[in-house]
Amino acid sequence: MVKGGKGPKGKKITLSVAKNCIKVTFDGRRRLDLSKMGITTFPKCILRLNDVDELDLSRNMIRKIPDSISRFQNLRWLDLHSNYIDKLPESIGQMTTLLYLNVSNNRLTTSGLPVELNQLKNIRTVNLGLNHLESVPTTLGALKELHEVGLHDNLLNTIPNSISKLPKLKKLNTKRNPFPKGEGPDVFVDSIKRLENLYLVEAKDLCASCLKKCQQARDKLNRIKTVPMMTPRKPIFSSFVSPNSMAKESQEDWRIRSTSP
Repeated sequence: MVKGGKGPKGKKITLSVAKNCIKVTFDGRRRLDLSKMGITTFPKCILRLNDVDELDLSRNMIRKIPDSISRFQNLRWLDLHSNYIDKLPESIGQMTTLLYLNVSNNRLTTSGLPVELNQLKNIRTVNLGLNHLESVPTTLGALKELHEVGLHDNLLNTIPNSISKLPKLKKLNTKRNPFPKGEGPDVFVDSIKRLENLYLVEAKDLCASCLKKCQQARDKLNRIKTVPMMTPRKPIFSSFVSPNSMAKESQEDWRIRSTSP
């Protein structure tokens, strides 16, 4: 901590510097990449570049996101991970074009998540992992287009049914939360896997032929599930060394390698 109790003085971002940080992605999107630049305050000058499609402010030391961020009305992709943010602005609900939001590895608590998040009707990926969430706002259950939700490494002891039952949800990461015994992440993951096997119509709405096909498919699936697992065969090339594909899952690997303010 520097003299006077203030945080470290960050790099000043000018409009000229910001313009030089605009990159074009492989799919033709304009991304303003200001990641890993030692920024401590949201650079107001970038509001003049509010026509970009993507904004990356990750791996900095930003504490507050201003309401003015809603001026980015074309933004599809917002990455704020690995900062010191403890609250998101209510105006984020006005950014209805957002498809991707990453605010992992910050200092967010449940009270720091505004109810206006439920206005992001088009969003598909939300990463809230590595924060200090005590509970999950049920308002997230209103985001029917969500495909992926990250809630890992928080202080959660339960997941609302409205989240685990989102119609298009494919991935829900709830690892390393203090769930009661028997209610760990596997329970929620299993509930999502079962969604792929549900028939989204009632039997009375099907013709006799279609109903019969559905019943046959269900019976076949049940038979497969009851077949005992066979003992895996030894690999033919046993002398080969198999690479370890599981990366070490450590919260510290996500943290910024710098001195905390």
